[in-house]
Amino acid sequence: MKQICCIVLFFFIVVEVHAQNFADYFQNKTLRVDYIFTGDSKQQAIYLDELSQFPSWAGRQHHLSELPLEGNGQIIVKDLATKQCIYKTSFSSLFQEWLTTDEAKGTAKGFENTFLLPFPKQPVEVEVALYSPRREVIANYKHIVHPDDILIHKRGVSHVTPHRYMLQNGNEKDCIDVAILAEGYTEKEMDLFYQDAQIACESLFSHEPFRSMKDKFNIVAVASPSTDSGVSVPRENQWKQTAVHSHFDTFYSERYLTTSRVKAIHNALAGIPYEHIIILANTDVYGGGGIYNSYTLTTAHHPMFKPVVVHEFGHSFAGLADEYFYEDDTMTDTYPLDIEPWEQNISTRVDFTSKWENILPSDTPIPTPIAEKKKYPVGVYEGAGYSAKGIYRPAYDCRMKTNGYPEFCPVCQRAIRRVIEFYIPQ
Repeated sequence: MKQICCIVLFFFIVVEVHAQNFADYFQNKTLRVDYIFTGDSKQQAIYLDELSQFPSWAGRQHHLSELPLEGNGQIIVKDLATKQCIYKTSFSSLFQEWLTTDEAKGTAKGFENTFLLPFPKQPVEVEVALYSPRREVIANYKHIVHPDDILIHKRGVSHVTPHRYMLQNGNEKDCIDVAILAEGYTEKEMDLFYQDAQIACESLFSHEPFRSMKDKFNIVAVASPSTDSGVSVPRENQWKQTAVHSHFDTFYSERYLTTSRVKAIHNALAGIPYEHIIILANTDVYGGGGIYNSYTLTTAHHPMFKPVVVHEFGHSFAGLADEYFYEDDTMTDTYPLDIEPWEQNISTRVDFTSKWENILPSDTPIPTPIAEKKKYPVGVYEGAGYSAKGIYRPAYDCRMKTNGYPEFCPVCQRAIRRVIEFYIPQ
């Protein structure tokens, strides 16, 4: 599915002069920050909604002031007293993708967005910035967080959603914690959900490099109950009461299954260690979506469930771009052809040295003819990122291109491995 507008990835890393020591600045707790991103195609703004506290921190304790992926937006946390950067993270958002739609030309909307930060010991300044496809700042917002603020809502203490570990290799400090969340499963259907979560887990770790780096992960299935079974399908006038209020027809695209009720997702996960989120929808209708550092959402009972959940997690976890394309469609509103995309697995060749040029055989023709795909497993094949012309992918086929291909291509595998190693240093 189309991911949220330009998901990611320059693996140049901006490093502070002195690496941050986690314990010097942060407590072993999570600061959840809820924002509302608002506006239309002409003007955008960011507003603070709510602050919450979770009882433990499951995120990284290394590379605190570095970014492995550039994202469509960034959050910078600075110590208020010294103005020193002590934490950074990046993301993409459903709001930013919506800005490219026709609806955004005449309608203003607000979208929920939630981010997890380490809980500071001392007051901090938090800055949020949103970028356009041309890397221009379109909205910027700064606010101060005082850790002793009595209005910071303590969550995940008195009530924790029932959950079960599918895979547990260590505590949250030593592993990447992925939560699989139930959507559209009633209380009576939770055994089915746990079966589906196990299938998703097995499918993910059947692919390299997840397979060989399986010991870096914890996977927890979270049984968030829904009043109704199934999910909403607006085109059929079906509206269900479900855990995270997901629905098909996002932006009037039939297959695009998402939710804009992001706070409901994080409320259901409060008190459970997590960094990344997979949401399984209890339906056999084909669809899904993946948003970098937000969530993967996919249907659990369609025949293509296994490959699709892995594809979407490639978006949300590793910031991989879609490698498929539409004939006669340049879609330059998503990927301007005179700018190098952030994603590691597509290129406009504006700055190809930052991509996979260093692993190409010296005799590789550029562009690489499809007729020579067997000779060049890694090449420069035209057609990617929804465009038939001007954007290139590293392999003829890949898990990020078609559901039928069994693996990630070598460039995607390298990108995923780099993200894993960023979170869990060797």
